[in-house]
Amino acid sequence: MVKKKYYAVRVGKTPGIYESWDVCKDMIHGFPGAVYKSFPSRDEAEKFMNPQGELKTDESKAAFAFVDGSFNLPVKTYGFGGFLECDGKRYVLQGSGTDLEMAKMRNVAGEILGSMAAVKKALELGLPQVVIYYDYMGIEMWATGAWKRNKTGTIEYYEFMQEAKKKIQISFQKVKGHSGVEGNELADKLAKEAVGIS
Repeated sequence: MVKKKYYAVRVGKTPGIYESWDVCKDMIHGFPGAVYKSFPSRDEAEKFMNPQGELKTDESKAAFAFVDGSFNLPVKTYGFGGFLECDGKRYVLQGSGTDLEMAKMRNVAGEILGSMAAVKKALELGLPQVVIYYDYMGIEMWATGAWKRNKTGTIEYYEFMQEAKKKIQISFQKVKGHSGVEGNELADKLAKEAVGIS
């Protein structure tokens, strides 16, 4: 009988514990500075994911966030959901708004606000860096200036990110939406909840 192994990815495309080497490999392949290890038990893998009592190096400060947006059409409410995780602690990010100008962008307005909320939380915690996982390209493209900004929301988002980058290292990682990525599914659920969609 083949012994089961657990693959813990502490820093990678999607941090987490995986039961397949192929999936683990996908999460670390081409990811600079990936931190991962295999274990014979889930318990040991979890201890590796949430190191307690070890020196607070930059590695253990590797924070990541998942964000998503949603839009409730009948009430013209946009919102975001997600979480930021650092040192084994998870901070839920959630909020909504009804500004008419922003509402024209529908769920994209929520995506933008979610990304900003993740950076604000990382700054509040005094983190040196954060990786933002998203499923809508604009989150990265507007933040870096790769996409043209012609709406109030995208202009303000770009300006916010430029200021934030002076204080914290921000990197982005795209994940495929609705594809079973645990962090993305949870962010989607929280975003829907924020705008009153069950």
